[in-house]
Formats: sequence, C-alpha cells, structure tokens
Amino acid sequence: MNSPYELGELRFADIHAGLPEARREALLTALRERLPEHCIIADAEGRRPYECDGLTGYRELPSVVVMPETEAQVGEVLATCHRLQVPVVARGAGTGLSGGATPHRGGVLLALAKLSQIIDIDPIARTARVQPGVRNLAISEAAAVHGLYYAPDPSSQIACTIGGNVAENSGGVHCLKYGLTVHNVMEVRGYLVDGQPFCFGGRTPDQPGLDLLAVLIGSEGMLGVVTEVLVKLTPKPQLAQVVMASFADVEAAGQAVADLIAAGIIPAGLEMMDQGMTAAVEEFVHAGYDTQAAAILLCESDGTPTEVAEEIAHMKAVLSASGATGLAVSQSEDERMRFWSGRKNAFPASGRISPDYYCIDGTIPRRMLGTMLRRIAGMEVTYGLRCINVFHAGDGNLHPLILFDASKPGEFETTERFGAEILELCVEMGGTVTGEHGVGLEKINSMCVQFALEERLAFLSVKRAFDPPGLLNPGKGIPTLSRCAEYGRMHVHRGSLRFPELPRF
Repeated sequence: MNSPYELGELRFADIHAGLPEARREALLTALRERLPEHCIIADAEGRRPYECDGLTGYRELPSVVVMPETEAQVGEVLATCHRLQVPVVARGAGTGLSGGATPHRGGVLLALAKLSQIIDIDPIARTARVQPGVRNLAISEAAAVHGLYYAPDPSSQIACTIGGNVAENSGGVHCLKYGLTVHNVMEVRGYLVDGQPFCFGGRTPDQPGLDLLAVLIGSEGMLGVVTEVLVKLTPKPQLAQVVMASFADVEAAGQAVADLIAAGIIPAGLEMMDQGMTAAVEEFVHAGYDTQAAAILLCESDGTPTEVAEEIAHMKAVLSASGATGLAVSQSEDERMRFWSGRKNAFPASGRISPDYYCIDGTIPRRMLGTMLRRIAGMEVTYGLRCINVFHAGDGNLHPLILFDASKPGEFETTERFGAEILELCVEMGGTVTGEHGVGLEKINSMCVQFALEERLAFLSVKRAFDPPGLLNPGKGIPTLSRCAEYGRMHVHRGSLRFPELPRF
C-alpha cells in the first residue's frame, strides 16, 4: 500500500469512500476473533446513532462500530486495523461540537463508553485514576466525600466523558482560575496506532524528556487512543459567591473584563452573555438575569469567607467604575447555582428558540470582546441570520451561536460562511480559531487561515511520528497542504498578512 504521506502532505483516502465489501468482511472476521460478538455492531441501523457528534451538520456511517470492554481489547482492535490498514476514529460520549468524532465511512468507529470505571481515588495525593468513559461530573461526585472535586467543568459535564475532554483539551466556566484539562491531568495511558501501549506523564511534577503528555492532550484522537487517565483533584472552597453585573453597552462589558484582570483579580469564573442570549436563557431556566441589559457578566469569587468578601468588594468597585448599570450578588448557594444554571443551559435554551444552531469557538484578546460583538452584529445583517452570544470572557473564548434552519436550502452553507468569517476575524484580532471545542472537521479550513506553511508542516511531522500510516482519525484537525491551497483564502498569521495567497503544490 502506498504511503499516505507525500511531500510533507497527508494523503488520506476520501472520507466518503466506503470499505469494499470483501475488505469489510475480512475486517469483521478479524475483529470477531478478538472481541465478543456483542461488542461489534455491523448492521446499518445499529451504526446509525454513531454517524455524528454534537455537530450534526457532518454525518457519515462507519463501516463497523466496536465497543471494547477492556483496555486489552482496545489494543487488539488497533493492532487489527493497523494490520488491515483500516482507519479508526475513537469516540466518547459524542458531545463534541467540531465534528472530531465524525466516523470514517471506510473505517472503524471505536466507541469507548464501556470503559467507564473510576479505578481509584487517592484523597491524600488528591488524584483520581479513571477510564475514558467516565463522565466528567461523575469524578466530582465520587470525590465529594473527601471534600474534593475535578475542576474543569464544560457545560456538557453531566454527559461528556474524560476521554473526550482529553482529546479536546476541554475547559469550562472555571478554567480561568483552575485551568483546562491539560492543567489538571497528570498521566495518560493508552495505545498507539499499531496497538502498542504508551504511558505519558506521571505522578511527579517534572518528568524527564519531552512533554508528550501535553502533545497528546488536545490532539483529537489523531495520535493515540486513551484508556486510562490520572487527574488532579482540587479541594472544594469554603465559600463561593457570584456577582451579576449589567451593562447598557456591550463594549463597556468587554472593557470591564479587561479592567478586572488588569486590577489583579483572577475570578473563579468570568462569563459574558449578550441580551439575545440572556433573554433565551431566562425564558428557559428563570435564572434571575437582567434581560434589559445589553450584556451581563457573571463573576465568581471562591475561597475562605474573608477572601471572598474582600474579592467581591474589589470586583464590585472595578465593575462600577467600568460602567456597570446594576450589580447583584448571590446570597445563598442556591442562588449562586441558579446564576450558573443559566450560563450552563445556554445551548439548550438556544435550541428552544431556533430549529438549529451552529456554535463557534474562537478566542480573542479580552480587550476586543466588545468590538467582536459589534462586528458580529454587522455580519448578522450581511448573512441574514441571527446570532446570540455567550463567552468565557476571562480568557476571551467566544461561543457565538448562529441560529438557522437546516431544512431551508442553502441556509447551512450560509451559516458555515458566517462562522468562517467570525473565525477569520478572531485571527485578525490576534486570537485563534478554537479555544476548547477542537478543530475536527468544522475548522479545518480555518486552520489554513491561522497557520503558515512551516507550522502546518510541523504539525504533519508530529502526526507522522505518532501515526506513520495515517489511520487515526484521518482528515481531521490538521489541513493538508493541498486543502489550504484549494481553500484559497487570504492567509492571516497572528494578525498580519503572511502570504498574499497560499502556495499550491
């Protein structure tokens, strides 16, 4: 079989090309020799639920779905697919929003949901060792008896799994103070493309050699398949309170975010919503939001009662000086959770007011938040579509939600163009095309906008080192050189023009 790499470019089989029937039967025979029959889903109806992740605009039916029950079976599946040169896409709970778990029609969908054991919780070391199918929230629930919790808390934490969090380097509303997945994972075990085991990281804070753990986290299943994760646990704070600040102007709200950080305040959470989003959320969960404000900020402080009282007073002073028209502070744990329930239900609330929505995930400098909202308002007019916005304001991570109707011919394509323009603007402002959702299929063209030829070649070299045959999650994350040429977009790199046009090969 010809190598999929030529001239530094990954050349994968067309993702839409199915597996020939003879090869599919050979694959099924080989898998049945290594897995129980109930771990293999071969019929079309059984495979249908796995055709997409949370980004439903991209769908493919995998040739086979396998659901291993042990780590060893994962290695067997990978070794088999490697021998037969069959692509493999790993999948967790399917809550991802970038198409990263979209199957390959000619490959195996490796579903890891059955690897769902919390192996060990060590309250002294403050760690938990878990399998990839463990839900994010389940770790905190299990650790609560020890006064501990797992800090990264994506909005989908009730359903998303730790394996998917590792693949996408997930964050959440508290990532500003407590970090992303990469800051809360100590060790990862799993298997390489050929079924050989690996272990990156460890219990000690500094491991010899290159930091391959950080390379693996956020690699979207393109470098290896995770089967066990050692995470850090954080002591639960004695107290937490939230300030809800209202603003009559979105740019003033954006500036207030920059002012808080400039004042030396690092909130436990710092979120921003525009009026369209607060209206949708308030109608859904009745969180107590100010729906008359052009934008609101949710700013949380946690720690000892004394620390929280001092920080809340400091926050209120900065927010008032930045033009807040109203301030409300949670007076009980129930009220604090109600404020956050609104933010965490932003996506389902959006689904109630529109047949479909498309969530963007770019990042910009904090000081540009207001400018971005104003520019998005102009794009709404250009594309004839409504966009409501919620941001992880503390780190400039945007989540504009474009509302559309997929049943209307051409409207999804228009929505994609709207989203691509937002991401190009993120790069233009000195930001990046993704903050926590990953690249997957959705942003692969936008990667051509952000990264220069030399950078893309470096990404491809890392991919080649881990996955020489190019079988793990092919066609995702890293654009081929020819794709960038075909995309034909002006190339912006860190806010400046690198090339008048992309090179062609």
